[in-house]
Amino acid sequence: MATVQSLLRDAADLPTQDPRRDAEILLCHCLDKDRAWLYTWPDAEVASSSVQRFLALLSDRRQGIPIAYLTGQRDFWTLALEVNEHTLIPRTETETLVEWALELVLAEDATVLDLGTGSGAIALALASERRHWQVTGLDASANALAVASRNGAALGLSQVKFIRSDWYSELAGECFHLLVSNPPYIGAADVHMSRGDLPREPQMALVAADRGLADLAQIIEGAPSHLYSGGTLLMEHGFEQGAAVRSLLQTAGFSDVLTRNDLAGLERITGATWHAE
Repeated sequence: MATVQSLLRDAADLPTQDPRRDAEILLCHCLDKDRAWLYTWPDAEVASSSVQRFLALLSDRRQGIPIAYLTGQRDFWTLALEVNEHTLIPRTETETLVEWALELVLAEDATVLDLGTGSGAIALALASERRHWQVTGLDASANALAVASRNGAALGLSQVKFIRSDWYSELAGECFHLLVSNPPYIGAADVHMSRGDLPREPQMALVAADRGLADLAQIIEGAPSHLYSGGTLLMEHGFEQGAAVRSLLQTAGFSDVLTRNDLAGLERITGATWHAE
């Protein structure tokens, strides 16, 4: 019978950046154990049903399917989120946006809109920290919204509202104190689109026209009609797009335009304030 150690050894040929880590995560998923258990019990025998499940997941991983889609989960902020092929995989750099939003001095019952919510990661992270904020997440994908809604229910954050909308199209007359977004910002010809998990993630949530700037520009253009005076817009963007995004905000009449770096020291989040005339 196969053991923990032998199964991990047989997975050493995974064509990924960190084969051992990937194999450990998949085996933990099959056994419903944590990685510490694997190291404590390397000679533990594994039931044949779990072995077959593990081997099937390894086969899928060899085909390039992301770990998060194979396990159906990705941690973000302090939350364990369901993810699948209809949603982006939440990434650590997006937590910089959450941190910035939580630093803002807003009313206890502030209204917040997450544009392109996907799995609900940003909206739910904010709602988990500010229980009285009125948070709405929107997305053009009904499949992504179904995942976001399940995440909200599983986390006990059912007060977060999720709506289907192509950016601001379904929000006529609605205003918010804070707009946040991690929109598509990768150009179609960007070399990163052929690397890592990106080829398997939903392209509509990744790729934008005009060298990745089209959706960022659309969000900025529509923001003044949906922000209260003194409201804030925070957006994630590519690490080489900071100057272009700042220029778009300034041209649109925003003030206090600032960019923050992610944990890797790369320009990643740009924010600005809207003051109505």
